[in-house]
Amino acid sequence: MNDTQKAAKSTTATKKSSVAFTDEERAAMKERAQEVKAAKGRSRAAGKADDESAVLAKIAEMANSDRVLAERLHAVITATAPDLLPKLWYGMPAYAKDGKVVCFFQAAAKFKSRYATLGFNDPANLDDGAMWPTAFALTELTAAEEKKIAALVKRAVS
Repeated sequence: MNDTQKAAKSTTATKKSSVAFTDEERAAMKERAQEVKAAKGRSRAAGKADDESAVLAKIAEMANSDRVLAERLHAVITATAPDLLPKLWYGMPAYAKDGKVVCFFQAAAKFKSRYATLGFNDPANLDDGAMWPTAFALTELTAAEEKKIAALVKRAVS
């Protein structure tokens, strides 16, 4: 194979891989890599304080509608499950137990979605038969939604 054919082949491969992830997804992956790098070498106590500060700073940067939801979720989650530790996960607020993310918030603006998301990962004890929800769309939080979220978080960490 000559050099021209090799160059054409590598260009095609590059184009295919760039379609696999959106710009927003690539940015989130880069943020996650930075989070992991920043966490290396920190003491656990310093990491906990730094992580919460980073979460609050990220919430403060959000667009108004996302920020309001994230602030209320942060308050509900930390009040309901004080043993969950706030941390950034893919550049978004998340709450972990024993180093594993139990639940997370995804801002609508992050991926140009019409709604924000509250999601739960495998460590969450939400199992209910053979099928159960692990993510919830959020457009606003009323007292009723906050009560439901508190119950879900309490169940997730039980």
